[in-house]
Amino acid sequence: MKKKTIIALLSVFLIIFVVGQLSAEVKKISSIGEYTFARVRGKIPTPEVMKMLVDRYAEDIRVGFQQAGYSDLYQPFIDQLKSAQFEDATWNIGETVKWMLFRSKGKVQVTGELEWAGKKAVEVFAVKVKVGFKTYTFIIPKPCGNIAFKSMVEEIPEAVCDLKVSPAKANINDPITVDMSGSQHAKSLRVDVFDKQGSKVASKDLTPEAARWQTKLDKAGEYTFKSVAINFGDKASVNPCEGKVYINFPPVAKVVPGCIDCKDFVGRPLTFDASGSTDPDGEVTRVAFELTDANGQVVDSFVDSEKPFIWEKTLYKEGTYAVSVTAYDNDGAISTPTDDSRKTMTVTRKKLFPMIELGPLLAHGSYQAYLYLRPGLFAWINPDKLSLTFSAGAGIPLKGTPWKSIIMVELLGNVHFGKGYIGVGPGFTTKEQSTRKNGVDAVGQIGYTVFNNYLRMAHIFFEFRAPIGRSFDDHHKMGIGFRYNF
Repeated sequence: MKKKTIIALLSVFLIIFVVGQLSAEVKKISSIGEYTFARVRGKIPTPEVMKMLVDRYAEDIRVGFQQAGYSDLYQPFIDQLKSAQFEDATWNIGETVKWMLFRSKGKVQVTGELEWAGKKAVEVFAVKVKVGFKTYTFIIPKPCGNIAFKSMVEEIPEAVCDLKVSPAKANINDPITVDMSGSQHAKSLRVDVFDKQGSKVASKDLTPEAARWQTKLDKAGEYTFKSVAINFGDKASVNPCEGKVYINFPPVAKVVPGCIDCKDFVGRPLTFDASGSTDPDGEVTRVAFELTDANGQVVDSFVDSEKPFIWEKTLYKEGTYAVSVTAYDNDGAISTPTDDSRKTMTVTRKKLFPMIELGPLLAHGSYQAYLYLRPGLFAWINPDKLSLTFSAGAGIPLKGTPWKSIIMVELLGNVHFGKGYIGVGPGFTTKEQSTRKNGVDAVGQIGYTVFNNYLRMAHIFFEFRAPIGRSFDDHHKMGIGFRYNF
């Protein structure tokens, strides 16, 4: 029983296989027009007439395309047929079609693959329908209006690469825009960036939907952007697609101060020379100077747009200062800080001044008038607040005997408040007459600063000298004077 069942199943399988093979064979036909899909009655078959018939039988066509397994091709066929070009062609002997729509007993039917085996070629209209990159060719035999699918060709167009890089010249870290949106028939895009030596420094994958890229280059020099577009068949474009960008070399800033150990330079002009600043591929058009104190606070700044780029600055406070320069070239590039672009200097104030004092003096004892001249030294202990003066000189009487020339010496400590000051200290005076005595004096001054430019000073003062250990009435003195410190 089992053996009979197996034999029966094998027989059924063999019958199905044979039927399938027979149905898969190409059927040859030698006549056409018996089972017409859309017969043209009494009219010359023209493209206009055929388009009208297709429009009239649109629903039948839809059913036929569905039976043939080409439902997705129906709508493009209908849409494109309205504007398609109907080409006169022939269905030659031995040529095949994949399937054909025909009508039998009023119903739409679909054949399998057919081969024309008639005595002569059949005149047909050939129509092409494009869907994506595929081109479908249909033929419509003129005698019957049947619609036959003949062939499909996939025509993937070559990708065309288009690259725009801007700007053509830029500075370090300026944005560089890459635009490949003009590329055609591309599935994907790629751009590579090479330096002058041919080394790849950057790359980017793009798409037609996102075909722009912005990048930056942190080194100066010439760069080449090479791009390629890939079509839907994964084939790269062959047309030249390159762009070049030149990244400007930044200028090199250099400053040379007039001094590093600037002794006694408070009140004197300092020079900062940036004329040595250079640019490798252009010229320096502007230099910005900045002067800071020991705490990093900006004291002053200056921008010079004219060569030779020298700044002269006078400081009125001693301390440690740093001068920095930044150079700009004709393309707007900015120098980077270096040891040559920043220099530190120490500026000190003049504290010791030779001086000379002169003026009239009255000595008690009928108040004899003297003219005196005293050279000496002026020293700042705490500038503008405390100072010492030492002077020694001679006084000459304006009358003769019994008055004698005198020698005066004094050492004063002075307290300054604004332009005024008060000074006190010991002094010494030789005798004015032979009957008097040499001796120590207590000296006091009240003075006023006429001018002070830190390098030179002038004062006017009133001085009183009181004797110590001698007769006050015989030995006190008073005078006015002018002091010049140089």
